[in-house]
Amino acid sequence: MSAAASGSAPEVGGWQPRWRSLAQGVLRVNSDQGEQQLLDTLTQPSEPLMVAFVNAHAMNSVAHDPRFYRALMEADIVLRDGIGMDILFRLLKQVPGLNLNGTDLIPKIIRRYAGRPIALFGTQEPYLARAAGRVTGELAPGGECITAHGFLETADYLRLAAAHKSELIVLGMGMPRQEEVAVMLRAALDHPCLIVCGGAIIDFLGGKTTRAPRWVRGMHLEWAWRLALEPKRLFRRYVMGNPLFLARAFTLAATSSRADRTSS
Repeated sequence: MSAAASGSAPEVGGWQPRWRSLAQGVLRVNSDQGEQQLLDTLTQPSEPLMVAFVNAHAMNSVAHDPRFYRALMEADIVLRDGIGMDILFRLLKQVPGLNLNGTDLIPKIIRRYAGRPIALFGTQEPYLARAAGRVTGELAPGGECITAHGFLETADYLRLAAAHKSELIVLGMGMPRQEEVAVMLRAALDHPCLIVCGGAIIDFLGGKTTRAPRWVRGMHLEWAWRLALEPKRLFRRYVMGNPLFLARAFTLAATSSRADRTSS
């Protein structure tokens, strides 16, 4: 279900209603065939379409940032990213679906836009230029890729995307900035396009950040790999944020269980 299916994000107070509402809006994909169908949808949008990802860090941010919550709820499609969301859904006795993290899914999306105009907005040089080179040389050859670093005014991104008629716009500005820009892009653009909130994807494509080995990813420990590479920047997100996320997840599950018993 689209997080924006009702037209706008409900105004709810407190972190528990926000978490519950956002979790309900996450699109769960349960099979490889479902993932291919999703990619088909994302490849041929009929109007500006916004895609966002929700992970443990996003949920922690939503708990204290109503503005970020509203931006996420404005997304047309919200996908779950990471083991934290898997744990949350299981605690809520819901099927978590596939882990459609942006680092793996976005390159698949880019490949489907070969020969079409693409925009990368985010990060900084030289990583931005390297990412663009990988897009045009490997992932999606045959099309033009425009770039802009992640520290411009929102109006600059609107102008660039409109002039270029970008059919795929990948934002790599971090939360909550990229989600806020995505909402503005979708409202301003009048041509069909896909707007993807990509987090660190441009850094990954540009070689600033390296992926964890497959065996580490298979153990759901890529967050620990990233923490080891950037301990100062990511300490608060992972060392402090992960236990906080789990505490909130258990609290929400307990509250939901009590509510279910009361209503039955």
